[in-house]
Amino acid sequence: MNVQDLLEVPELAGISIVAGKSGQNHEIRTVNMMDAPDIVHYLKPNVMLITTAYHFKDDPKKLAELIQAMSDKGCAALGIKTKRFLGKIPDTVLELAERLSFPVIELPLSLTLGEVVDLTLRAIVDKHARELTMALEAHKRFADVEMRGDGIRPILHELSKMIHCPCECLDQHFDVVARCPGAGAAFASLEASLPGHFPAKSPAFSLTFSVIRDQKTYTLFPIHIKEKKTGFLAITGELDQADHLRALLIEQAVNVISFALMKEQAVKQHARSIRNDFFLHFLEGAFSSQAEMINRAAEFALRNDQAYVCVAGKIDGGLLDGQDEIYEFIEDDVAHSPGDAHFFTKGELCILLYEVQTYDSSWIEAQLHKIQEKVQAYFGRTMSFGISNLSHSFLEVRSAYKEAIDALKSGELSRKSAYIQTYLTKDIVSLLRLIPREDLENFYRHAFKGFRRIKKEERESLLQTLSVFLETNCQISETSKRLYVHRNTVVYRIEKCRELLGKNLKDPDTNLQLRLALRIHNLLEPIGS
Repeated sequence: MNVQDLLEVPELAGISIVAGKSGQNHEIRTVNMMDAPDIVHYLKPNVMLITTAYHFKDDPKKLAELIQAMSDKGCAALGIKTKRFLGKIPDTVLELAERLSFPVIELPLSLTLGEVVDLTLRAIVDKHARELTMALEAHKRFADVEMRGDGIRPILHELSKMIHCPCECLDQHFDVVARCPGAGAAFASLEASLPGHFPAKSPAFSLTFSVIRDQKTYTLFPIHIKEKKTGFLAITGELDQADHLRALLIEQAVNVISFALMKEQAVKQHARSIRNDFFLHFLEGAFSSQAEMINRAAEFALRNDQAYVCVAGKIDGGLLDGQDEIYEFIEDDVAHSPGDAHFFTKGELCILLYEVQTYDSSWIEAQLHKIQEKVQAYFGRTMSFGISNLSHSFLEVRSAYKEAIDALKSGELSRKSAYIQTYLTKDIVSLLRLIPREDLENFYRHAFKGFRRIKKEERESLLQTLSVFLETNCQISETSKRLYVHRNTVVYRIEKCRELLGKNLKDPDTNLQLRLALRIHNLLEPIGS
């Protein structure tokens, strides 16, 4: 309760401020009564002192010294029963109170000092009780909204109406989680004008600051989300520090939002773990069929008919305690960045799977440069990335992952840091992977179109024999030795191939075409197995 509230208590009718009216917002937490000259030594901040001023009736200077001492200690006000002994408060004392903005209250004769103490304490208790009741009601309203699963935004709307200030919820990196109308316009511009100046470790207490460009005041209240992760309730507008009700309402909102964010974080963490486990099993080839991989991938919005570029990233300098925090930051940042990307982790690596229509390495490198800059700004660490070639389907991502790792390692071998290394094609299979799958299939079908007339078992046998025959530079004996079959069997199969293809197998162009077609067959077959 402040001094202004005290003046409005009906039972205390007749009291009035005679000096220091500009200090009416002083908070009164308790009240004390004295008629001893040394009482000042026992006073504490936010105490209202009432007295008959008996010891000061002949020495106004002592009364001025009391007011000065009370003001220095942060006391709330001085109540004097002037008509009892003092008669009139000296002008010098009133002038001092005005200068110090320290309220001096005149008490009527009709009320004893004990009654003033009793009525004041009762008013303080009643006000606190009303505030607590309203805070509990507000907590129930906030909790009901959260239990309905409507999200954080309705809670912010409720709080905004209660405290008459726009609100928004920010995560630990000052990205908006939810906001109500009229909130947050300055935070984006503030972060843009001061990139990297926000602390990675969030403050434990509320923080108030003003922005010159819009001449508004903002207050951040920390919201606990999980260990080492704190968000913020951001409120636009000035908040009176003495307004306990508003502080209680904000506290209740912070508690409910904290619970909601922790629950949301747990759900996201569980979903992230399931998605990551699937991707790791996919990389390890743990699925039995192509259909199973495609169906499971679709559950995580990973379409097989989508082209991807795989990126492998690593914090320079190896593992550290804050790795999980950095990777969570990157995942959140990627989710809010342009383009569709999927985030995974594997040991000390983070894996970014970008959905692309055409391969544009410059766009991906620009996105990775932004991640490097933010990690450096927020955590003081550098990161390096390896980029794969284009994969024309999700099933080809296993090969793309190996390319990204190879690119990452090649940069590491060069003793670089904070690098972005693109995979360099090293063999024919890698070169073939740059060609769309549909074109590869068409080339393969055209090269072996004559084989479509025979059954699958015979076709596979002929293809195996033809592959070894071409690898051994068309040597019958060597082909027979490698396949562990009779020489005549090899001769029969090769003649059958010539008949189906209608071509001379020793012709250089035909030989090259068939070799490429067989490489394509080996490239496509593991994917389709």
